[in-house]
Formats: sequence, C-alpha cells, structure tokens
Amino acid sequence: MNTASSSDTALLQARAVHAWYGSSHVLHGVDLDIGEREAVGLLGRNGMGKSTLIRALLGHVRQREGAIALRGRDVSRAAPHEMARSGVAYVPEGRGVFPNLSTRENLVMAARAGVDGQRDWTMERVLELFPRVAQRLSHLGMQLSGGEQQMVAIGRALMTNPLLLVLDEATEGLAPLVVNEIWNVIAKIRADGIATLVVDRDYRRVAAHADRLVVLQKGRVVASGSARELAEGPQLAQHLGV
Repeated sequence: MNTASSSDTALLQARAVHAWYGSSHVLHGVDLDIGEREAVGLLGRNGMGKSTLIRALLGHVRQREGAIALRGRDVSRAAPHEMARSGVAYVPEGRGVFPNLSTRENLVMAARAGVDGQRDWTMERVLELFPRVAQRLSHLGMQLSGGEQQMVAIGRALMTNPLLLVLDEATEGLAPLVVNEIWNVIAKIRADGIATLVVDRDYRRVAAHADRLVVLQKGRVVASGSARELAEGPQLAQHLGV
C-alpha cells in the first residue's frame, strides 16, 4: 500500500485549515495530506472536529480559512458540487439517501465517468459488491434499512468513479453483521486503488484498513503517522480515551 504523503505525491493537501460555526472556532490550523491510492483514517473523540474537517475540505463550511489543493490545483474556495466534479465522493454521516426515490434511481442519478475518463464502477459492479441492494432496486429509499441505505450511499459514491472517497461515520448505528460487510467493502475499495478518508468510532477497524492515521483533539492534529505504528503504541489510547 502507498504510504507516501509528501506534497509532491499528495492527491489532496490541506494546510492551516481553520473553520468556524458562527463565533465557535472549531478547527485550529489543521494540516492533512492524502496520497494517490492512500487510505487515511481520521480519528478523535466526539466533538473534536472530524466531521467539521471533512465538511471544510469539501466546501460545506463557509466560514473557513486555509489552503486546500487537489492534484496540485487550488480548491480552497471550491463549492461542494465543484469538489464532486473534481473527483471527490462523499458518503455523509446520515447517508443522504433520497427517501422518495427508488434504490435504482438513487444509484443512477450519480453515474458518470471519472475526471480521467474512467468508468470502472458501473451499476453492475456496484450490485455485485452489494447483492442485498440488487434485491431492493424497486424499493424507495425510505423503505431500506440503515445498513441498506449505507450500501446505497457507498454504491452511489462509487458510481461517480472518484479519485477520493470520503466516508463519515462509516458504520454508525449498524448491526454487527452489516458492520462487518461494510468493512469488507471498504477493504475492496482500498484494494481497487481509490484513495479513502474514513471516519469511524472503532479505531481498531480504522487502523486495520488504513495506511495512515490522523488524530484530532479540540480541532488540532495531535498525532499523525503510520497506522500500524500508532495502533501498536500508546498514543491512540491516550488521545481517544480508550
């Protein structure tokens, strides 16, 4: 797996990112690199800024400062739809499945070639990855279970043929068997060479599926490095309170 994160190999590079919600200063000068084909796990206790960092990187937080580049192109002020068109796919906390659209419609609405013209992820391939979704194509989004909605959300993101897939709270609220299925899918996506940024409360599973880990505490990076080294050391327990 690729573990490089220097500026000349970064797919996404963020420097000195600050973010606010009103008068609340949430992020304090965060740096983050994600290399081509690299899997990065973003960790931290609740309220430490993980989702805000993702939302700031993707243009969802208007009150933000800092430099963000994607493949060396400045996207510091890019809107969310511009980030999506640039090859970043987002599976948000809460999944974002359209309740009044069918499963098929939820999937095909996002289908397009990637920024390099790649069409590796088709409807057929997504349904092979998620056989359960194939059985629910005519069901409305509101009729799907939480696990099925997460599968549809991931499948929809893959059908944009992204350079980078961002998953916020990848398995939150899902049954254990579904959780295992989602992690197996994340492993397949990683093996396929799509760069990933994953947030999840199970730091052990995140570490097992990442090349590098980044730990946030009160909106600042307090640890960053090899997933294996951090998982075997005392830092994660110290910063995550586990």
